[in-house]
Amino acid sequence: MDQHLVVMLLKGLILLPNQEVKIELNNNLSKEITKLAVKEYERRILVITPHNQVEESPEVNDLPTVGVVGKIKSRIELPNGNVRITIKGLNRVKILDFHNNKTNEDILEAQVSAITLPKFDSVEQKAVIKKLNAITNEYVHASTHISNSILNTIKVIDDLSLLCDTICSFIPLSFNKKLEYVEEINAMYRAKNLLKDIKIEIEVLKLDQKIEKELENSLEKSQKEFILKEKVKILEQELGEGKNDLAELYYNELNKLSLSKVTTNKILQEIKKLEYTSELSPEVAMVRNYLDWILHLPWHKETFQNTNLDDIKKKLDEHHYGLEEIKNRILEYVALKNNNEDIKSPIICLVGPPGVGKTSIARVIASALNRQFYKISVGGLNDSSELTGHRRTYMGSNPGKIIQGLRKCGSKNPVFLIDEIDKLTINSKDDPSSVLLDILDKEQNMEFIDNYIEEPFDLSHVFFILTANNDNDIPLALKDRLEIIYLSSYTNYEKVDIAKKYLIPKILEENKIPNKIISISDEMLLFLISAYTNEAGVRDLSRQLEKLIRKLVVLGKVEERTKISKVRLKEYLGIPKFEISLSRANASGKVNALGITPNGGMIIPIETCIYEGKGDFIITGMLGNVMKESTNIALSYIKSHQKEFGLQDFYFNIKDIHLHFLYSALKKDGPSAGVAIVTSILSLILNRQVASDIAFTGEISLNGDILKVGKIKEKIIGAFNNQIRTIYLPYDNELDLESVPPSIKSKLDIHLVKNYREIYEKLFL
Repeated sequence: MDQHLVVMLLKGLILLPNQEVKIELNNNLSKEITKLAVKEYERRILVITPHNQVEESPEVNDLPTVGVVGKIKSRIELPNGNVRITIKGLNRVKILDFHNNKTNEDILEAQVSAITLPKFDSVEQKAVIKKLNAITNEYVHASTHISNSILNTIKVIDDLSLLCDTICSFIPLSFNKKLEYVEEINAMYRAKNLLKDIKIEIEVLKLDQKIEKELENSLEKSQKEFILKEKVKILEQELGEGKNDLAELYYNELNKLSLSKVTTNKILQEIKKLEYTSELSPEVAMVRNYLDWILHLPWHKETFQNTNLDDIKKKLDEHHYGLEEIKNRILEYVALKNNNEDIKSPIICLVGPPGVGKTSIARVIASALNRQFYKISVGGLNDSSELTGHRRTYMGSNPGKIIQGLRKCGSKNPVFLIDEIDKLTINSKDDPSSVLLDILDKEQNMEFIDNYIEEPFDLSHVFFILTANNDNDIPLALKDRLEIIYLSSYTNYEKVDIAKKYLIPKILEENKIPNKIISISDEMLLFLISAYTNEAGVRDLSRQLEKLIRKLVVLGKVEERTKISKVRLKEYLGIPKFEISLSRANASGKVNALGITPNGGMIIPIETCIYEGKGDFIITGMLGNVMKESTNIALSYIKSHQKEFGLQDFYFNIKDIHLHFLYSALKKDGPSAGVAIVTSILSLILNRQVASDIAFTGEISLNGDILKVGKIKEKIIGAFNNQIRTIYLPYDNELDLESVPPSIKSKLDIHLVKNYREIYEKLFL
């Protein structure tokens, strides 16, 4: 019967059926996996050991098809934050499929089925069991490292599969050998291979004892180093191979590298330690893992960078519409690099709403420059060791993501994308942003030291690109080291061009669909964008176009050209999700404020009502402290200028004013709604309607001065996409209008004002 289990990947550790192991977990993902197993899977967990122990995140296709179901007997949370668990192996199962957990996509689950074990001839099975008992008894008596308690355990076992697993867990076989025994279903095959392997171990033990005896007779006990060397020589003479071959391999690898004297000496010490450490010692695996990492880093390897400016510009334009500032910055860097080879690459941070192409443009930059690409996502990261590695004193330690990325790229000059830096988690225990300071600082990263490697590596050749949705959430010390480039929202007309030139051709090419399948006009694309998407970027637009094309394929319209109309859009995509224009019926007290969100600019309607009361001022709409202060400043400004606004007959002390910002689920803060608040209150008191296609932004002072605000380009694009045609801006933001596309400015009536009196005269007099 099939069942679902949560998966735990164990590196460097084998779990066999009927074997019990204790593990101490310091990884947050592993802790969540064990917690999920205890809560939802009756403490059962599927334990898998990957074939490739070096790969940090193995592909699903590289995982074995046979695993061991284990039961968590105990789970203890330790004072240091780690979790210690005891797992007992139950039985082997066949893995049918892997899939991600619905709640947490980082957790892997598997669908497994029980394995039907083959039946054996009873006489042959008894003979093999008898032979296994006899040879295990011989090995235990020949070895000084194995307790004879195993003999009492195995002599009462009459099941061949259980006997093989029990003996295998006691005998110190190599890691790869044990992995083969885990994946072998046929118990008879395991038993026969085990007989052969134990026989080899017995011969090795006898040879070792012979060597010890010869050395004791020929050398003084005090000559420890000489004895060890002689031991290696005799092993080579008797077996023709030995650890010296492995050490020689590492020596040859080291000779190929031209490293500093200090680093070279450190590696030599590790190789010598490997030479003179017993093969049975667990330290051998740790030393070999360290040498494999440090000797295979790209200390001097670089990819040859593309220096053809025209070719780079062509590749950037082929894949992305607009984004001129980042494209020009790359071309500037390459031009300067052509003049001076030693110039360092900039540390660029792309800031903009989701879906505008931050991550994808970084990948295209790497391709255009002919560099390797590696992405590191730090959203939610709260452990700096993920970047700088764990010290080798910890069991299962490995280098951090920086060193892992360099080794995977195989060059010291890749493009590293550090994604979502505005979502770094900083707590009292750790601050990952402080680690990024050393990694990104051009004056320090030439000698970056990973806690695992412990030797300086030059990161100055790496081209770092960072991304964020909101630059206000980037830690200030980190922000100071970055060259920030803002990627603004797309207008609806730009989205039409992107859909025609990039999205539709890409979807058709990926799915091998003829180009003639669809005919859609600019007008229909505009309708699709306005009615079915509400975003700053084009991700949702891409999804809607994919859905539209899928419908055409399902309906069998591949060979004919289908013209898309509003009727067909509603038939294929359903009823529109968004109103094409905001429902803004003119009413006194209703005003549009320009706002900014992580998803780009938007319109936030403000409504005001007045009723009999005792002078209370009520504000609602999930406002932050700064915006609450703006509402009080706006009301104080109106009260202090009652005569100027013709409000002599309005008595604030007997009226209650309720000011409400629509879209209550959206948190709002900042001073830029001050002008809109004043306009909303005056509109209601004076009973004068403000046109629904007018919007305001600007901070108000107690004297009515309108102060400069930020993100003007984003706000104007958001207003334009929402059918706004008249905008009032602070006079001090005049220079910000240069960044607004001329195609938008030409269709808007933009008023630059210094004092609220100018707005009052235009709207209410």
